[in-house]
Amino acid sequence: MRSLSKFSMGVGDRFGMEGVAQLRAFLAARERGVNITPVWNKSNREHSLIGTRPEDVRTEADTAVERCGWEDDYFVDADHIGLGSVDPFLASSDFFTIDVADAIGQAASDEAIAGYTADMQRFVGALRIPGIAEPLAVTSAALQEIAAKYLFAVEEAGRVYRHISGMKGESSFVTEVSFDEASTPQTPAELFFILAALARDAVPVATVAPKFTGEFLKGIDYVGDFARFAQQFADDLAVLAFAQKSFGLPEGLKLSVHSGSDKFSLYPIMHRAMKQVGAGLHLKTAGTTWLEEVIGLAAAGGDGLAFAKALYREAYGRYDELGKPYLTVIAINRQALPTPAAVDGWAAKDYVDALAHDPTCPRFNSHFRQMVHISFRLAAERLPQYLALLQANRSRIEAHVFDNIYQRHMQPLFLGTVP
Repeated sequence: MRSLSKFSMGVGDRFGMEGVAQLRAFLAARERGVNITPVWNKSNREHSLIGTRPEDVRTEADTAVERCGWEDDYFVDADHIGLGSVDPFLASSDFFTIDVADAIGQAASDEAIAGYTADMQRFVGALRIPGIAEPLAVTSAALQEIAAKYLFAVEEAGRVYRHISGMKGESSFVTEVSFDEASTPQTPAELFFILAALARDAVPVATVAPKFTGEFLKGIDYVGDFARFAQQFADDLAVLAFAQKSFGLPEGLKLSVHSGSDKFSLYPIMHRAMKQVGAGLHLKTAGTTWLEEVIGLAAAGGDGLAFAKALYREAYGRYDELGKPYLTVIAINRQALPTPAAVDGWAAKDYVDALAHDPTCPRFNSHFRQMVHISFRLAAERLPQYLALLQANRSRIEAHVFDNIYQRHMQPLFLGTVP
């Protein structure tokens, strides 16, 4: 099985133009003594909305690596795949995010549940996990409930893993299992017994993406109780370390934080917790590179600003269509959106101030930012024009992309410094 370094970061790139700028951020972190493995990720949903193919992501990654002289590991992630969507990714991907959230709550067979709960009886009682203050109370009834809720999902992860390994060979890729789009967060006990089930099914999970408390919305900061998140994050780190030793899971098993882009207020919390116990992390960013492209075009004025305004005008009128795939990860108050007529009257700075993620700026509008975030398919509908504008404003846009990844994500989260 291929392995990740202690820290890794998934970088999305809707249109495949920013691989070099993204990789330069990883080089800058390495110059500061912190090695972060780049993972270019793109989901089947994003490919279908834009019309790209998994092999396009491989081409972008390989080209960036060659141009930048990157000599360490890097990966291409088949993001949020299942049995029905994985095959087109097999040739070009070496990191597979197996998403089993939809399988949570489906019933495994009575025989499978009985066998699993029998194997787990040794943990019944007060389960003490180093790093968690109070022991976890484990009962036979609780094991039964966890098996009824999660065992089928784990079995589904096993089916997908074995399909991939049968086609590629088991040592050629990294396996992530994702539960983050579940309806409720997993408790420490649930996460522990999920990992037990994955080990029992011989799934060599390298990263696991649980659902955290609070809301992880696209392209904006965390919404929720910071103290509760801090406790859950620390508890999950402890659970992973204990489960890895208890079940022989891959060394270096680590948490994966999905929709982690722009969770600026959480980065210091996460950094302190990781540093305290020496844990690693995989951060998966979403479409903020696309937003940096739009910011760069708007800042350029002229045709770039005109394109950004036209994009918003059409997005405003197609809200229901654009929002439908993302209803669980956006929170747009349509009454708080500026009208297209108002945006048409904006200067370049007005547009940038409203879109760039700076909550201290009085003009910043998180609803406007989310609206533009989910509007990337409109750029795909005008792809020649959009790509030409990206090329015409290359240096400006690359600066935005680099600064966003390195200064606003890597520095506070992985380097522990204030940008």
